Amino acid sequence: MKRRAFITFLGGAAAWPLAARAQQPERMRRIGVLMNLAAADPESTARVTAFAQGLQELGWTIGRNVQIDTRWAAADADLFRRYAAELVALAPDVILASSSPAMMSLQQLTRTVPMVFVNIVDPVGAGFVESLARPGGNATGFTIYEYGMSAKWLELLKEIVPPLKLAAVLRDPAIASGAGQYAVIQAAAPSFGVELRAVGVRDAGEIERAITAFARSSNGGLIVTGSPLALVHRDLIITLAARHRLPAVYPFRYFATSGGLISYGPNTTDPYRRAASYIDRILKGEKPADLPVQAPTKYDLVINLKTAKALGLEIPPSVLARADEVIE
Repeated sequence: MKRRAFITFLGGAAAWPLAARAQQPERMRRIGVLMNLAAADPESTARVTAFAQGLQELGWTIGRNVQIDTRWAAADADLFRRYAAELVALAPDVILASSSPAMMSLQQLTRTVPMVFVNIVDPVGAGFVESLARPGGNATGFTIYEYGMSAKWLELLKEIVPPLKLAAVLRDPAIASGAGQYAVIQAAAPSFGVELRAVGVRDAGEIERAITAFARSSNGGLIVTGSPLALVHRDLIITLAARHRLPAVYPFRYFATSGGLISYGPNTTDPYRRAASYIDRILKGEKPADLPVQAPTKYDLVINLKTAKALGLEIPPSVLARADEVIE
């Protein structure tokens, strides 16, 4: 081989590994996602879209440097357990867990895989973290609201229906937040002169029987607390409230936009966008134990005037003046 050709070959050989390294694909990271709703639920689309957009804004592109494995439990306890096991078996770098049942199922399987939770009321009481400021374990995330705001639902219901004497409180007794929310409302009830009845939301049949029986009483209304089951059965609950002409207050905006009378609560998609920032930090080496649990920054009051008219209710000006959104 001629000297010049040999030198050219060596130069090319030396450059080739550098070029090959430069063209190597980015390291693929894996995120597991355990959702509390069904995949077909419109609210699910809004949530996963917010999460994906949050990741993209931070430089993560699905299929290029991150893979997302999503499971939809639809508030089914058996599916939570089954899908939690599937996700842990995939050995993800981090898991996004939506709701307390999702976290309970996951933490029964692992205390080492990093997790970011959303839409949880009391992560300390549930044992998911040691404290809000210093989570201390493998999980951190975003709370949906504090128990104390549950009394606001009763206050609003009494304000829009002054003759109210009886309120059915729909809650999930199988999760800690169900008992916690009910306890706060129960403590506030005497000051409003309202008697409470607890109604479980385990299945559609239980909900329909309970609301139908409750509707026979006079001067009654409904308070729907936040839970995965209430979300899954929201269309049924709203339909029953309309059928029996029961004024009702709900925990999230999408109840009101779906025909519910009034809702008061935080934005339910924003935590997913915010969760992307924590997952980004964990993928870059930070530990959940060092990332403080964050609370909502704003609560929205939404009033459906069309539903109010159908119920023959006139919303007081004082309530309308405080509304963040009015549905005509």
